[in-house]
Amino acid sequence: MKLFSNRRRPVHLGLYPFERLPRAPEPVPAMMALTPIPGADPPAPGLASIARRYRDAFLASDTIPVAKAQAPYPPSAVECSHEIKAACYFLDASAVGVCELRGTPDSPETGDGQFAVVLLVEHGREPESSNLAAGWVAGTAEACGAVRGVEIANVVAGYIRQWGWNADVHVQGPSPIDLAELARCAGVLELKDGGPMAPFIGRRFTIAAVVTSLPLEPDRPLAPGGSTLRGVLRLRHWLGIDAGESGLERRRLRRRPAHLGRYPMENIRRRDTPTTVIFDDEIPRVPQRAQFFRRADRGDLGDKTQRERQRFASKHPFAYAMTPLSAAMTPMQDGEVAAPTSSRPGDPIANARAVKALAYYLNADMVGICETKAYAWYSHDMQGRPIAPHHRYAIVMLVDQGHDTMQGASGDDWISGSQSLRAYMRGAEIAGLMAAQIRNLGYSARAQTHTDTEVLHLPLLLLAGLGELSRIGELVLNPYLGARSKSVVITTDMPLEIDRPIDFGLQDTCSKCLKCARECPCNAISYKNKVIFNGYEMWKPDVERCTRYRVTNPKGSSCGRCMKVCPYTNEGLLTHRAFLWGAVHLPFTRRWIARLDDIIRHGARNPLKKWWSDLERLPDGSVQAAKGVNTRDLSLDKRSLVDTQDIAYYPANVMPTPGDLASHPIDRAAALAMECEMESPADALLRRARGEPPPAQYTPAHASHE
Repeated sequence: MKLFSNRRRPVHLGLYPFERLPRAPEPVPAMMALTPIPGADPPAPGLASIARRYRDAFLASDTIPVAKAQAPYPPSAVECSHEIKAACYFLDASAVGVCELRGTPDSPETGDGQFAVVLLVEHGREPESSNLAAGWVAGTAEACGAVRGVEIANVVAGYIRQWGWNADVHVQGPSPIDLAELARCAGVLELKDGGPMAPFIGRRFTIAAVVTSLPLEPDRPLAPGGSTLRGVLRLRHWLGIDAGESGLERRRLRRRPAHLGRYPMENIRRRDTPTTVIFDDEIPRVPQRAQFFRRADRGDLGDKTQRERQRFASKHPFAYAMTPLSAAMTPMQDGEVAAPTSSRPGDPIANARAVKALAYYLNADMVGICETKAYAWYSHDMQGRPIAPHHRYAIVMLVDQGHDTMQGASGDDWISGSQSLRAYMRGAEIAGLMAAQIRNLGYSARAQTHTDTEVLHLPLLLLAGLGELSRIGELVLNPYLGARSKSVVITTDMPLEIDRPIDFGLQDTCSKCLKCARECPCNAISYKNKVIFNGYEMWKPDVERCTRYRVTNPKGSSCGRCMKVCPYTNEGLLTHRAFLWGAVHLPFTRRWIARLDDIIRHGARNPLKKWWSDLERLPDGSVQAAKGVNTRDLSLDKRSLVDTQDIAYYPANVMPTPGDLASHPIDRAAALAMECEMESPADALLRRARGEPPPAQYTPAHASHE
């Protein structure tokens, strides 16, 4: 929880007020001091060994070439530095600085004319000794920090290369460069007798760097003793006046049990079933081929959508720089399971606390656990092979898409795809490491990620108690993160204590707040009442219309405008927590939420938070200035379309056949006519009370109801 907003703080300044620290009068170039390249990594058990495999895979995936022509990058060294620093902070670096490089007398050519972007990655909070995960993570901080450091440096280096400048990745361990010296010259740490010391962070961090020929503005080193906070600076940091995370918040987190994480989800009311009706026995299992992005892949939505589907989220070069890492992780989602031993952990309660603590140690934002219902598994993969439910439990995690960047965006401009891919990439990294650790313990486990999943995430998010189904439609909204997150899942047979669904009054709030529907750029979010769709009670969105807009958006990369404008997508200030408390405990306040949200202009763009250049990566690999940019703010005068809006419904009986990869164009006219056949929740409950079977639309075209 925060006491002071950072809405006036540019993104390139980061979480901590490094700009207020005393510094040397002038920048100091760093000598490219080379250290002996270490030999093979010493043997490391468990999680450290897994992390090294990921680190090496990330290093090997640093393959984006330098563009033949320079892109329209920011015109000055200062602006370039600001954008690259902000990119690092968007990727969750803890501190970032820049220094100029000089070659050594023996090899002067290695440094002259180059700069280093140096970043620190703070190590995760280790579990208390009573938690099983304490043994799992002991001695792994440096290895896990290196994974995150390489991830950030890899993406930033790939981004710079697409601008037309050389860039190389370095991280502690495999790098021959003295990174501590670079970090000292870049002003992010001080070298003391006990080793490197970073202000606000301490000594628990890993250093990574990007060495580049891109002209940048170097920072000044810290003055002697500059890493020690004193007087007014210490007080301001303690209260969080200058930055994103306060000393008070850091102390609160240190005192919380590791399995509870940052957000007080334990304070949210729990219930036995979700707040929306789910007819478990009527939900059809669906094939991967029926997912609408998959349908776009196969040409069901037309040639243009099929063509643009290959690049829609990665049209911006920063988003494209993330794609090699995601591809590198996909083969590691599953693997061999260690032989079970009598010592493998079998207590569901202890196991649940341990996997949650491990997830938070690896920097997940939210974790819940549930049993995997049969209907949560896809029925068939894209090749038409049946998928049999094979794990009992699901560890479900949320990854924040980044509040600061969301504030600077319209929601459907050129950074939108990067927000999604960053969260998906981070989720795949966390889930991959965790699944491998669980397999090492003798239990089967598979990471289910955006690149390759056997399960539908939405029902698991509901059952794991991470949110309620919202008016946005097929999106589970969290009380603390709002809609600003992406999910990742681990399915496993490890015995785990499950969580229960939550109730924070969202159904009533969403019935009164139509803000996401009003602000949707393609009118895909329903103004209408809930229906029962394939066994779920929901405000059904027009998924076809949404998919088309996201894939073919001409003035941006993908779309997340509904996330941007939702009142629950907030900064997490004390005032926001008070709003959440009122929405939960004082139902009469819910009708005022959208109106008050508009009065304070929540959801409008904050220009101070826009840090990225509006660039488009073309299919031939070249990068150009974007020809147009969506610059939407609030549509306060937009009239409700509740009486005229049409929604297309594509239930199970019109889904493509599993494994049929031929194009099957959609029939939108028939989908619009389907509205008159949709059941209301009340009608469905009456039907079931009469003992009548579900409508024919629930039966997939390829099989009888499973």
